[in-house]
Amino acid sequence: MAKKKTTAKTNSEKPQKKGLIWVLGFIAAIIAGVIWDVSEKKAETSEIMETELRVHYIDVGQGDCILIESGEDTLLIDCGEVNKGDTVKAYLNAHNITQLDYVIGTHPHSDHMGCMDKIVEYYDIGELILPHLDDSDIPTTKYFERFLNAAENKGLEITEAELGRIFDIGEAECEIIAPCSDDYNNTNNYSVGVIIRHGENGFIFTGDAEKSAEKEMIDSGKLVDIDVYKAGHHGSDTSSSEEFLKIIKPDIAVISCGEGNSYGHPCDITLENLSKYTDKVYRTDLSGTIVITSDGSNLTVKEKGTEK
Repeated sequence: MAKKKTTAKTNSEKPQKKGLIWVLGFIAAIIAGVIWDVSEKKAETSEIMETELRVHYIDVGQGDCILIESGEDTLLIDCGEVNKGDTVKAYLNAHNITQLDYVIGTHPHSDHMGCMDKIVEYYDIGELILPHLDDSDIPTTKYFERFLNAAENKGLEITEAELGRIFDIGEAECEIIAPCSDDYNNTNNYSVGVIIRHGENGFIFTGDAEKSAEKEMIDSGKLVDIDVYKAGHHGSDTSSSEEFLKIIKPDIAVISCGEGNSYGHPCDITLENLSKYTDKVYRTDLSGTIVITSDGSNLTVKEKGTEK
């Protein structure tokens, strides 16, 4: 019988095979590590929250009114003119809002706080926040007196906005970023400014703060990672400065103003400046109430139709 032919492996061949196996294993480990690292980074940059945040830019004509809700927590920023009380109440009631954890009056002008007495009378309010005003700046108008009387009758104390204060609405973190000074020669600049962060998404509200107040906010270093901008002063050219927009670089802008208003809001220059950063500019005079929902990573926009 013929012997089977065998091939002897030399000593030099064995290490080569072992070396090849080691190299292949090392490459596989690197690939696995890269995949793991990418998935980790993706997880870090795609933060889905347990509770959504909904921001309602309520159509109150030439004025501001924003409802923010997350879970069972609620915040109302401004309420519109004197004659908008029933409009705001109807909207809140339709969304089963029976109490407001926080109410912010950005500044005492009637297009922001005109019907605040009705809100105070009708809803249970956890905390009412206004900017500090010098005695000479406190309005003596009837709507503001009615508001003060309503707050007193409910035993509701007014909290002055504290720069840097942080509070939560559901899973969202709210920070007061303005006013930055104690004394202004323009009531608009007293506006309470708020940044709300929900996961990766950031919203900013600046009331009617004008360019000098916007500069203070820029200098504070707080204006980072902003996605949604409620345009200051209804799209007036006194706000939304080029310097301010260059810092926040909004992905979405919302302008709250009245159809055919006599102020010419929003101004052409504001729309032009916003267009440098986004083509997603929504207006309550054209679209009615606008609702933006955040899941912590994604944003969805719903236009509910102009109220007639």
